[in-house]
Amino acid sequence: MTDTASRTWRNWGGNQRCAPVEIARPRTVEDLVEVVKSGATDGLRVKAVGSGHSFTDVACTHGVQVRLDEYARLLCYDPDASTVTVEAGMTLAALAGDLARRGLALANLGDIGYQTVAGAISTGTHGTGVGLGGLATDVVGLQLITADGSIVSCTPDEEPEIFAAARVGLGALGIISTVTLRCQPAFNLRAVEEPIRLDEVLASIDDLVDGNDHFEFFWVPHTGWALTKRNNRTDEPVSPGRGWRFLRDKVLFENVAFGAVTRLGRLRPQWTPRLARIAPGSGRTEYVDRSDRVFTTPRWVRFCEMEYAIPRAAAVGVVERVRRYVEESGLYVGFPVEVRFAAGDDIPLSTASGRQSCYVAVHMPQAVPYEQYFRGVEAIMDGVRGRPHWGKLHYQTAATLSSRYPGWERFQAVRDRLDPEGLFSNAYTDRVLGPPLSA
Repeated sequence: MTDTASRTWRNWGGNQRCAPVEIARPRTVEDLVEVVKSGATDGLRVKAVGSGHSFTDVACTHGVQVRLDEYARLLCYDPDASTVTVEAGMTLAALAGDLARRGLALANLGDIGYQTVAGAISTGTHGTGVGLGGLATDVVGLQLITADGSIVSCTPDEEPEIFAAARVGLGALGIISTVTLRCQPAFNLRAVEEPIRLDEVLASIDDLVDGNDHFEFFWVPHTGWALTKRNNRTDEPVSPGRGWRFLRDKVLFENVAFGAVTRLGRLRPQWTPRLARIAPGSGRTEYVDRSDRVFTTPRWVRFCEMEYAIPRAAAVGVVERVRRYVEESGLYVGFPVEVRFAAGDDIPLSTASGRQSCYVAVHMPQAVPYEQYFRGVEAIMDGVRGRPHWGKLHYQTAATLSSRYPGWERFQAVRDRLDPEGLFSNAYTDRVLGPPLSA
């Protein structure tokens, strides 16, 4: 169950690394309990890690790192309740495949399928669609291993305060063992992807957001273009020739060609504005496919990312300020700025807690300096009380964040109750949540 041969761990983006004293690879819930109890006995902090797709150090530890790749099964499907229960380490891609074979789907997904279920909900992962919340809003039950080794089951009716907090818990409340998710009959989406002038998108943003099941756009810095994506439910069958279009658009253009452009921009930053003009040349694409295949796409080009949730009403002004900042800063930005929308929810540390939200994400290629760009964008987000995605880079602290979440104290009360000694804390949770009660 433990491995001492290779302890150095790094995340997908390559910007975080740590060397745990011990690595645990549990296969059963009894293994998880043993790991937690042993860590507490040995005075070691315990942190679970999923696929490592967070850009923050949320999963880093110098204590015991719990790797969940061998704890990743679909345990049961309840047809009467339309729910599935899965082990924490199952990836979203694997879950989507298992659901599809049963004629089922999740209502919404983000654009990455590599994440584990527990990692995705713990950091507040979301997709786009103003009528839909993040993945955590479809959670109807959790099983949590707490600091004393107890197995706590929670639902809206059983341990409701723990349930509310643990849906987006940053790993600070315990180790999630299983997650029960609401699902629905499988559905197809008609996807329309096309470049539109950014000013035109911003002028009609409410119609685009409200008039589509899922809408997002990517502004291409140094140009006046936005790449738009409109996904809507349909009874139409999967488009013939889907395989070739997917290979052309999602693999060859979005990964191979974009990767080459990114490498050129890294070698010759001054070429970035000219290279950026290639992106809008992809033209209009329209197809129908299974929902999870439309939502998620492969990501071969590695990067670092920062994303903020802002009030929906602030979207146009913020995007315009980001555009102005890029133009005036003298920076060469080779990655599009992503803009998505989601419903509000009642989860204490959800970035959409209490308000309908717009998400604005900025990226830089792996190994390219990003701090000046990200800090400049973050200053814009601070002006509208933006909330950072917990798994993406930011420079906030508990002192700057506490007033931005209506459920902040509610979450802290659960944390103080379940982990007063900070068994599940690390440098990141100490910074963004504050030190544990008994520290």
